[in-house]
Amino acid sequence: MNQEPATRIHRDAIKAWTVNALLFGLFWFTPSIIQLALAINHNLGVGTPWYHGIDWLLFGSIFFASLIFYLLTGVLLPNIRWKRWKYDVSEKEVDMLRGIIIKKRTLVPINRVQHVDTKQGPIYRKFGLSSVTISTAATTHEIPALDDDTADELRTTISTLVRKVKDDV
Repeated sequence: MNQEPATRIHRDAIKAWTVNALLFGLFWFTPSIIQLALAINHNLGVGTPWYHGIDWLLFGSIFFASLIFYLLTGVLLPNIRWKRWKYDVSEKEVDMLRGIIIKKRTLVPINRVQHVDTKQGPIYRKFGLSSVTISTAATTHEIPALDDDTADELRTTISTLVRKVKDDV
């Protein structure tokens, strides 16, 4: 296998991915908070000691499991994901390496690229980041979380390389 790509995405990707994971994680974590509150409220009723309710124990366990999952996906995984994301662009190909548990390496031949885009959502905009998407006839590949200038430069570089290859043919 060729040498691994060396260029890293921007370090602010960790912050952006953390904010994204914590915001969207609320959709999963909030129901467990509500269910735990309802279980505790139900078990604090007249004549029912709170520690006898099986649903308090069950929903308390679900709450703490949800809390751990929420914190892992929001705090730990973005840092690991950033460490594993690398890419390089050469005259022949775009080389991307990523993956937390399973490493995935993609080589996109320059002569197969049809167009290159940059995109930026509200969270990336807050951190001055953009993603570069590389489209071929078969699929689209994305290099996430580059600073805006690097993303524009990379888009222009890939576009120039594609035109050069197509002009040579």
